[in-house]
Amino acid sequence: MTDTAVQPVAADVDQWLSRFEDALTEGDSSAAAQLFADDGFWRDLVSFTWNIKTVEGPAGVKDMLDHTLGHVKPRGFRTTEPPAEAEGVTEAWIEFETEVGRGHGHLRLRDGKAWTLLTTLDELKGHEQAGPGRRPKGVEHGADPERETWLESREREAAELGYETQPYVVIVGGGQGGIALGARLRQLRVPTIIVERNARPGDSWRKRYKSLCLHDPVWYDHLPYIKFPESWPVFSPKDKIGDWLEMYTRVMELNYWSSTTAKSAKYDEEAGEWIVVVERDGADVTLRPKQLVMATGMSGKPNVPEFPGMDEFKGEQHHSSDHPGPDAYKGKKAVVIGSNNSAHDICAALWEAGADVTMVQRSSTHIVRSDTLMDIGLGALYSEEAVASGVTTEKADMIFASLPYRIMHEFQIPLYNQMRERDADFYDRLEKAGFDLDFGEDDSGLFMKYLRRGSGYYIDVGASELVASGDIKLQSGTVDHLTEDSVVMRDGTELPADLVVYATGYGSMNGWAADLISQEVADKVGKVWGLGSGTAKDPGPWEGEQRNMWKPTQQEALWFHGGNLHQSRHYSLYLALQLKARAEGIETPVYSLQEVHHLR
Repeated sequence: MTDTAVQPVAADVDQWLSRFEDALTEGDSSAAAQLFADDGFWRDLVSFTWNIKTVEGPAGVKDMLDHTLGHVKPRGFRTTEPPAEAEGVTEAWIEFETEVGRGHGHLRLRDGKAWTLLTTLDELKGHEQAGPGRRPKGVEHGADPERETWLESREREAAELGYETQPYVVIVGGGQGGIALGARLRQLRVPTIIVERNARPGDSWRKRYKSLCLHDPVWYDHLPYIKFPESWPVFSPKDKIGDWLEMYTRVMELNYWSSTTAKSAKYDEEAGEWIVVVERDGADVTLRPKQLVMATGMSGKPNVPEFPGMDEFKGEQHHSSDHPGPDAYKGKKAVVIGSNNSAHDICAALWEAGADVTMVQRSSTHIVRSDTLMDIGLGALYSEEAVASGVTTEKADMIFASLPYRIMHEFQIPLYNQMRERDADFYDRLEKAGFDLDFGEDDSGLFMKYLRRGSGYYIDVGASELVASGDIKLQSGTVDHLTEDSVVMRDGTELPADLVVYATGYGSMNGWAADLISQEVADKVGKVWGLGSGTAKDPGPWEGEQRNMWKPTQQEALWFHGGNLHQSRHYSLYLALQLKARAEGIETPVYSLQEVHHLR
């Protein structure tokens, strides 16, 4: 773009930002709202709302500002790089301040009005993270007979925290989500204990079936602060991820209580703190944190179906989360109930090990080939080419976050139409094999299925070819019952089985809260995950953000954190800032607290 083209675009953005800031400074929410298109959106990550919230149209903007302007006191809006224009939409990266923090965001203008605005809180004034210009010294020079070394300090902290002193935050779950959040809180100097029942960080990956490998590329999967090295493979094997998490936990100096089981939790309303009982080293320890975070995995508790005859089946049966791998099943007949990611991976590994494998497909599944997804779906944001063009992982996260969920499917549909056309022969062979395919109820594909329901898809890394060729047998329909040695379908078809794997997914994360705290609290919080799209497994009404994730819930001081590695990385910052603000006594008036429409 030439300088003469850039200048008018920059002037348009500067004019909009100036008018916007003037309206905010004057407390004129109506004037600010009129700067948004009728179909405009403002997505805020904590900076204005102390929430994760999207408002729609001028009326939504006005309502949010009516409730927040008095204490937020935003100012200093400016661009951080030259804006760009394409197809009638001007895009600009911005930064700003509030009374308590600093943030940045992204603006799209169309016909002179805001089509989308993203605002995010980056840091709290006076509580900034260590970094360039704020690097800790690491040593106190000079003579001091009472000097405490780094190791002595760490050992003292580990011995005292949870016993002589109490953590401000307890995170239940030490997988990638708990570890990423723990690292954020460590950098913000918030005393935190991560409770994990496994013996070592990373065991939640090591204990999965041996063929498990990340289906997302490395550029999508970095943890906060420390990126994978350039020699890291594009797709990470599970044990390699496990070792990385273990290393990361040590390097980031996390207080990580492994081999520790969270037994119960209760909120003490009068004291404003949790009473959390954990078993560690064979003894019960009572922790009293102010904040409790459930980081037990976005997928929630395993869904194990109840079929007649399960108690009579003489073979081996287990949920996919407990599948040990294929080695013991050579020459055996295996029936895998389910047709999403885990089902495909397990079926392929069993076939490679010499098992006779049948996949039971109970409902349609979206399939996308890994290479195609990399090229068309992720390449612009998370790839070697994206990094080379200046789109860092952090910038890619912000671009992705800048698209409101209400319209995200409109951007996804053309991409998946391209994928369907590119891989038409592949899909034709699958359908001829009897596989029931879908691209989502509105043809928006994998990402929207993930955001809406967290299931219903498979990123093909080879198993679909085995289904198409018939090497993995396919049975469609509903399971009726089990016998001593078979799975029987409703139409009477009998599938001989030595092994049955229930790749039947997971429930809502609030199921973990029911187990640890109470069903009453789980119901008070309501369903976790989904957008309210009104599609399968994501009932309405429209909510506009992931239910109960990374933000305040109806239960005081109870939070949920998780998702894939990208979400754990990106949203851990905003959850950590909310927790830090509360730890420092900063007022955090929440705009539009999550309502409860569904319990599970």
